[in-house]
Parts: sequence; C-alpha cells; structure tokens
Amino acid sequence: MRYFTKQQGQKEAVPVDLEALGGDRYKLTVNGVTYQVDALALEHGTMSMLVDGQSYSAEFEESGDEVGVLLRGQVSRFDVADERRLRLRAGTAAFSVEGKQLVTAPMPGKVVKVLVKVGDEVKEGQGLVVVEAMKMENELKSPKAGKVTELFAKEGTTVENNAKLVIVE
Repeated sequence: MRYFTKQQGQKEAVPVDLEALGGDRYKLTVNGVTYQVDALALEHGTMSMLVDGQSYSAEFEESGDEVGVLLRGQVSRFDVADERRLRLRAGTAAFSVEGKQLVTAPMPGKVVKVLVKVGDEVKEGQGLVVVEAMKMENELKSPKAGKVTELFAKEGTTVENNAKLVIVE
C-alpha cells in the first residue's frame, strides 16, 4: 500500500510503500529506497524492529492522520495519508497547516523550558516548548508561521499525554 508522509516542518510529502511479506516481515520503500523490516508489536504502542539488520525500538502514537514516533530519544510527528485520502484533501484543502493550531505534549513528561510568550510572532518550525520525557528533552516546534495566542505550558510542571501547551494562529 502506498502512503504519503510529511514530517512536521517539511514542505512536501514523501511517498512510502509498505508491502507485507508474511509473518512479521515487510518491504518498506521510502522515497525510492527499499528496506527489509522485521517488526514485532509490543505493548503500549511500542514496536521492536530489525531494519536491514539494524535493531530499533520505536513508540508510535496515532491521533487522526498524525503519527508521533519516539525513536532513539527523539520525538517526530508525521502527517500520514494514503492515496485516496491525499486526493480527497487535494479537492478540499492544501496539504499544509492552516488556521488555529494546538501544540500538545507528545507523551507524559515535564515542561523544562517555555521558549515563547503570548503575543510572540513565530516561524514555522520555531521551538515553542521543551518537554522532558523518558529522560530526553524534546523541543516542540510551531507547525506554522503565526502568533502565539494562548500559552498553557508552565516551566517545571508535569504534563499528561496530549496536554494542551500552546496555540498558534
């Protein structure tokens, strides 16, 4: 099956083809490069994978068309759409972030630094808040250029998964 993924801050979607080979084996082609993947789903959205002989442990969290991935201590967010969904979007809207955007905590953790204040103008990809989770600091970035209209994050506080942190309009 073909998907199109766009990492937060990227301009264009990347084609991803996923083919089940039987059992826990897959052929994954990302932007024309093919990988052999053995994947074993563990509990709580964690997956143990062998990708071309390299071992990885990744945590996945889905929220609509968005998938959060924790890999090697770094959280990345991806917008994922299959070909049908992409065609539907093209008929109704651009493949970009528009309107009021809520930035949430990707997992439970502690707010260690707030990099903006209400009224600040921010660029797409600019850091907004740093959250420490699983002993790693993750800088959460603005999904669009705009203005910080609400700020829920406070340094030193703990946050739950999907807790509201910042709104950018």
